[in-house]
Amino acid sequence: MSEDEIRKRRVEDLLEAYDNTILRCPHCGSDKLIYDYTRGEIVCAVCGYVISEREIDRGPEWRAFTAEERERRSRVGAPISRYGPDSLSTDIDWRSKDAAGREIGLRKKIEMLRLRKWHVRARVQSSLERNLSQAAIELERLGAQLGLPKRVLERALEIYRKALETSLVRGRSIESVMAAAVYATCREMKIPRTLDEIAKYTRAGRKDVARCYRLLVREAAIKVPLPNAIDFVPRIGAILNLSASTIRRAIDILKQAQKMGLTAGKDPAGLAAAAIYIAAMMQGEMRTQKEVARAAQVTEVTVRNRYKELVKKLNIKLPLKKS
Repeated sequence: MSEDEIRKRRVEDLLEAYDNTILRCPHCGSDKLIYDYTRGEIVCAVCGYVISEREIDRGPEWRAFTAEERERRSRVGAPISRYGPDSLSTDIDWRSKDAAGREIGLRKKIEMLRLRKWHVRARVQSSLERNLSQAAIELERLGAQLGLPKRVLERALEIYRKALETSLVRGRSIESVMAAAVYATCREMKIPRTLDEIAKYTRAGRKDVARCYRLLVREAAIKVPLPNAIDFVPRIGAILNLSASTIRRAIDILKQAQKMGLTAGKDPAGLAAAAIYIAAMMQGEMRTQKEVARAAQVTEVTVRNRYKELVKKLNIKLPLKKS
């Protein structure tokens, strides 16, 4: 690879790193661009026009000209994450064999036992860290049961940590406070999860989780938006295997209901279930009220009442059922 090709490749990598679409000089149209490392400028090699200045090189501090060299110099490691306590995440194994599978001697076993003991002591030093470590385990279990993304778990742990630092967890169970933090995060990020659904996977009752949630909202200054029935529609539609057109029709029905003020004070899951039921009938994808209620985790009476109210107030003409 020649020096000009290396220089051009370096400029293209830099432009790609900055998400810049400029690959030619806007003055003369030349594609021979030079990156000046000392000045932080991208200059045209033909006319000398300075295309960009004061650029920051966000790439690595080393250079690589071949794929093998780039692979050899690349860095790997665990990603930066707030999920988990601020301590060492490594663990010393209890097995008495080395990396090659050979049995280690008695002297080495005693040394590893001592290292393991001090590793545990250095890993969790205070009661707050022990509490946070147990809460992280509970959060991981809840996230696996509810199928929550990692960003939700990180935010829930951040809310729990704030509650722990302000002594809101004292006198309350870790499970109930963590479940309340998960519910607050789902409300904050508009993830369709109900309080009953979250409380179902905890040993703490629904009443305790609701009490802790109100405490977090009041004391931890968490801004939780009002629940929106539209957020529940895609999830219910996916459970019922409905088409995208049916889901869009249900969303349009809910938007009309919101404009007329029919959603105030109503359960969002029940409204979403009723809109799904109406949209499925209009699109010819019949689903029973029992199926819709089970997917939305509400009662059939709720679906029936909301369905009748929406049809009457919005003046929706439903197709006749085939006998």
